[in-house]
Amino acid sequence: MMSLDGPRKTISNPIIPYVGTILRDLVPGEVIMIHGTVPDDADRFQVDLQCGSSIKPRADVAFHFNPRFKRSGCIVCNTLEKEKWGWEEITYEMPFQKGKSFDIGIMILKDKFQVTVNQKHLLIYNHRISLERIDTLGIYGKVQIKTIGFVSNSSQGSQPSSLGITKINTENGEMPEGSQFGIPYIGKLDAALHPGRTVAIKGEVKENPKSFTVNLKPSDSKDIALHLNPRIKKKVFVRNSYLHDSWGEEEKEIANFPFSPGMYFELIIFCDPQQFKVAVNGVHILEYKHRFKQLEKINIVEIMGDVQLLDVRSW
Repeated sequence: MMSLDGPRKTISNPIIPYVGTILRDLVPGEVIMIHGTVPDDADRFQVDLQCGSSIKPRADVAFHFNPRFKRSGCIVCNTLEKEKWGWEEITYEMPFQKGKSFDIGIMILKDKFQVTVNQKHLLIYNHRISLERIDTLGIYGKVQIKTIGFVSNSSQGSQPSSLGITKINTENGEMPEGSQFGIPYIGKLDAALHPGRTVAIKGEVKENPKSFTVNLKPSDSKDIALHLNPRIKKKVFVRNSYLHDSWGEEEKEIANFPFSPGMYFELIIFCDPQQFKVAVNGVHILEYKHRFKQLEKINIVEIMGDVQLLDVRSW
């Protein structure tokens, strides 16, 4: 998950039920990683982010994540306040299997939790209780846990911003209220691309998205060296190049489509001598062989479509 600094603290082989104090405030950009196995006889288990550990009265639960294995299975998420459950948010996609191991990543964002299972995006849960109140992690039910880790994102601050870091200067002048980065966005790289360079884009997919586009291109022609076009409705991730006034052949092969409506993402494009390598939220997604060979001419980043842009930078 993400560009991470390394674990803050790892808990190994806890006995279930596990109730442990989270040693300091959860902050946006942090990820709770839980690695374990679902036993063959599991009916359900749960991971709870709690406000204290009181049993009577029962402590509030800011985020209750509850895989259930009856019939085809589902995951129920909810919030417990003053000993009353709120409305259930149910996900029928079931990434957990009896007898199989799993990795859960719960990313803390300022307005929501974003959960991946086995490095694949699963769900988003909007905060109903403020983050500051969460100080306890509880894991209950039929589950075996190998490790629990708390990992901080390398960017400090609420939602990672590019303050204090050479930012790509935008050429589109006026910015909408409250946003540093308007869409469509055109930015000039502070240094042209060459093997070893990275372009990093942070943003959120809109709630009802069709698609968005990221282009890397030279400023002296109409060519597009790398055209990334995730089409979220259709779950198709198109890659192409526009050279000598025409589009080439589209590449679409992908193991897992990485984007979902409302999702926070960090898209990393790494330039290699032979190809671009693309990762989303720390998971390698694809390679794209260079068709435009004059890498040192690539100096423009263009982003458009159904995303809210939070940060663009290169190094």
